[in-house]
Amino acid sequence: MNIFRREFFKIAGGGLAGTVAGNAVPASAQAQQTHGSLTSTLYDVRTFGAKGNGIANDKTAINRAIQAASESGGGTVVFPAGTYASFSIRLRSNVALYLEQGATILAASVPDGGSTTGAYYDAAESNEPWENYQDYGHNHWHNSLIWGEDLQNVSILGPGLIWGKGLSRGGKELPHAETPGMGNKSIALKNCHNVILRDFSILQGGHFGILATGVDNLTIDNLKIDTNRDGMDVDCCRNVRISNCSVNSPWDDGICLKSSFALGHARATENVTISNCYVTGAYELGSMLDGTWKRWPADSKTPRTGRIKCGTESNGGFKNITIANCVFEGCGGFALETVDGATLEDITITGITMRDCVNTPLFLRLGSRMRGPAGVPVGSLKRILVSNVSSYNSSSTYGGAGLISGITGHPIEDLQFANLYMQYRGQGTGRTSAVAPPEDEQKYPEPSMFGAMPGSGFFIRNVKNIALSNVELSWQGEDARPVFWMQNVDGAEFFRVKTPKRIIAPVFSLHQVEDFHVMELHNLKDCVSIK
Repeated sequence: MNIFRREFFKIAGGGLAGTVAGNAVPASAQAQQTHGSLTSTLYDVRTFGAKGNGIANDKTAINRAIQAASESGGGTVVFPAGTYASFSIRLRSNVALYLEQGATILAASVPDGGSTTGAYYDAAESNEPWENYQDYGHNHWHNSLIWGEDLQNVSILGPGLIWGKGLSRGGKELPHAETPGMGNKSIALKNCHNVILRDFSILQGGHFGILATGVDNLTIDNLKIDTNRDGMDVDCCRNVRISNCSVNSPWDDGICLKSSFALGHARATENVTISNCYVTGAYELGSMLDGTWKRWPADSKTPRTGRIKCGTESNGGFKNITIANCVFEGCGGFALETVDGATLEDITITGITMRDCVNTPLFLRLGSRMRGPAGVPVGSLKRILVSNVSSYNSSSTYGGAGLISGITGHPIEDLQFANLYMQYRGQGTGRTSAVAPPEDEQKYPEPSMFGAMPGSGFFIRNVKNIALSNVELSWQGEDARPVFWMQNVDGAEFFRVKTPKRIIAPVFSLHQVEDFHVMELHNLKDCVSIK
């Protein structure tokens, strides 16, 4: 395959004349190359009328090339170096888009008033009666720069760029995503299978750089995404491989798994691996891609979210997920959330480094927002293994290591944390150590939802069966709160846990805790508060 990729540029737009499904194709529009048994048919978008000058709108030419490839049984649509301004590009089965080095697909701009004539981006299709169960962006796919529905064997490949300059990022900014003729996603896929997204970059991707809903056998590899909302959302998908990606998404999540009700039924996101990825919110838009790496000023109000997350949409649940060998920098920590009545279970997180986390490094939340059809019971969160994590210089007062909170009658179950080093700036006061935060079970889940926490390290509430082993917590400065604040916990084991040397508060503050065991815990003597 690598030989094919290197060599086929030589003939893109070249030599073989042909006929595609009865439509005459110019001699330069179609080319074939064979390597052993591998044969590919190439379609150069310039031959179908694309200008690639960044001024003319190439939507019609690009879609003609895709149609020709599809009607011939499949092939590769090639974008040579140039800037191809376009509105909606419609993918088809058995067709790949290949962006050569120097090629940019540019989301064209829409006048503020929009258009109801279909002259711009494709209309946002109706998703009634399910539209109230997730936000606008999750309910529509056609209003995108590149979209496909009910497809198979689709790829977007190559070292080029997708620039969502003309897309709405959602929210209050103009033009709104709801403006007629407006687009708000770079790539949107619905009910597809056998999809490969590889090697390209996305700049300023709109509300979603990638939105994949109900997509099975999905590979996302070696992408660079530098964007103004979510990097990639993988929703109700099965058998997904996300690897070797870099995402700078200061305003929203970097890599986000979801399981919404957008398909009209609850469908789990399952059998997912996320590996060898870098997520951050620390850098100004575009500065990761252009190599300038401009950090946000210290007084910037940019949220710097940029994290890996399961949720918030969680109607179908999450199962069998492994996250390994990833780097977080200047962004939020892990968030595992189920709040809409589904199961989040069998998750393994290992081999992670975090630096300058802007909220708690580990956030596990079981709630009952229940945004979905009535009558669904509260979900569950269980069997989570976290190991080999190093977090340095986390900064918030939401918990220097972790915030774990179920709700009364619905505990989070079966948690194991091993081989952690969690370093925190330290700044909590004794005043907050006496506060028991409200459960707020129907509230949108974020580490900030409870305010400053009463524990400096781990806040653990409504949990059954939790174990910590070979864990070291370190504070840069003094913190007047207990290291572990625990309430309504049944079954807790602490083995070889090392707390800050100059501790000025109890190690434990225990409230309705049963079956509690400690072994080889540093600094425990005279530092226990049990209530």
